[in-house]
Parts: sequence; C-alpha cells; structure tokens
Amino acid sequence: MLSRCSSWFFALVDWGSLICGMNREVLHHILERVCRYYVCIFLLLYGVGKLAGGQFYRRGQLPEEVANTTLGEALPFDLAWTFMGYSGAYVAFIGASQVIGALLLLNRRTTLLGVTILIPIMLNIVVFDIIFLDAYGALASAVIYLLLLLLILYFNRDLVKKAFRALTQVQAKVEGARKARWQMHVMVFTLMGILFGFNQLLLIYLGY
Repeated sequence: MLSRCSSWFFALVDWGSLICGMNREVLHHILERVCRYYVCIFLLLYGVGKLAGGQFYRRGQLPEEVANTTLGEALPFDLAWTFMGYSGAYVAFIGASQVIGALLLLNRRTTLLGVTILIPIMLNIVVFDIIFLDAYGALASAVIYLLLLLLILYFNRDLVKKAFRALTQVQAKVEGARKARWQMHVMVFTLMGILFGFNQLLLIYLGY
C-alpha cells in the first residue's frame, strides 16, 4: 500500500513537471519548500499557543467539570491534558522546542536540524493522540506534519546520507586507532561503573 501510494505521488510529480514545463529537480525543490513552510507555519502556531497558555489544562485553571471529576471517572483526554499542563516549565519546553524546530525549517542550511528536533516531537504527538483522543482530526493533522517532515528528509536524502556516513566513519576511525581494544573496554566499563555509583548516590540523597 505504501509503495503504491509513493508510486502515485511520484507519478503525480512527473505529471506536474510535464504540465508546468519544469524539470524534476526544480519541482522537487518547490515541493520541498512547500513542505518546509507548511510545517513551519502550523507548528509555529502550536508552539506559540502552548507558550501563550492556549493548550492543556493549567494548574489552578481546570474546567469545573474536570476539577470535580475523580481520577477513576476522568476521561483519558482530561487526564492527559491535565497531566501535560501541570507544569508550566514542561509546557514551555514543549512549546519552545516546536517554535525553534519550526523556525529552523525556514533556512535550508538549518533544515535538517529542524527536522531532527521536530520528528521525535511529532512521533510523540501521534502516539499521544492515538491513545488519549477520541476524535481523530488532531491525529490526522499530526500524521500529515510527520509525513511532510519525512518528505523533507527524502528531498534532502543526499545530505542525510553524507551526515550518516560522516557519523559512522568517525566512529570507525576511533575504534580502528585503538590497538589494545580490551583496554578501551575496561576503561569504558570502569567509567560506566563510576557513573552508576554517582547516579545511585543521587537517588539515595534526593529520593526515588
């Protein structure tokens, strides 16, 4: 099904290029910009809305029917919306992340960074909407934004490949330079043990 849909999409792209008299590269550039600007506008609105207090049930500002409902009787949406809005700092973090990621889409040099920030956010929103929402309009919009972000990755696939190769090659060089690998492994596990001990001390001091 997915391959058929993608075939239809690129058939439409080819058809559009013939109609408009554009070559495929130019049309891909236009479509990539459409994806970037579209996602930027709507996620920027969502992010600003969170920062302005327009989303979630904020602590001390619960709707009366929600405030008077016990946990056992609360609807999944009301539980999730109340939990998400409990901390103003958490809401600000989510909103700021959406705003920053959206703005990074405006510049081609920072597009991949913006996509890297936004894809995990949109995946979380999609899962959240599937589990907690009864109406699926918001879910449909979130899926569209996620698919557009993936399309941006596709249109920039050469850069993605170069970035992936650069990351994996650096790791290969570091490992290849180690003549005594067992010494590296001993050091790694020793440092992990120290970090674990420090982590446990924090838990004991601060509480679980």
